Amino acid sequence: MVRVLGIDPGLQRTGWGVIDLQDNRMRHVANGVVTSTQSLSLAERLNQLYSGLIEVIETWTPDEAAVEETFVNKNPVSTLKLGQARGIALLAPSRSGIPVMEYTPNAVKKTVVGAGHAAKQQVEMMVSTLLPGCDIAGPDAADALAIAICHAQHAGNRALAASMTAKPASKGKPTANGRKYR
Repeated sequence: MVRVLGIDPGLQRTGWGVIDLQDNRMRHVANGVVTSTQSLSLAERLNQLYSGLIEVIETWTPDEAAVEETFVNKNPVSTLKLGQARGIALLAPSRSGIPVMEYTPNAVKKTVVGAGHAAKQQVEMMVSTLLPGCDIAGPDAADALAIAICHAQHAGNRALAASMTAKPASKGKPTANGRKYR
């Protein structure tokens, strides 16, 4: 079994979702949102996000993490702040010794919904369908669960590809020193 943490970074609201993956079956574990206080300095807000994500990691002990890549906004200041929050989303699991993968928003939507430009409502509906019985803590948590699902699907594809490309054990003719060549 592999436990996956999906993170949807945001300065005000960072969504998180945890799923278990076993034999190509996904099971919802938990989800939620880490928030920061808007009246605090940027450094204090980033610290709130970091502390909240560390608490999630310590509580749910994921084996792997997946983070959504930054979607570039028209406002450069907003993009920079989102990038800093995303840095925290990458740092928290990495500092905890958890491998982190990154996925674009379109890749997440295409994997979960089947269309790279799906609406948030479509993503939330498909997450509910793929993880029956889970109570989703809002759109940010739904996006985080979608990121975890995307990672689980891609991890399965990576494992399949690795097994298909694995080289068979020593085939070839023995040489004078007993080693085999191809």
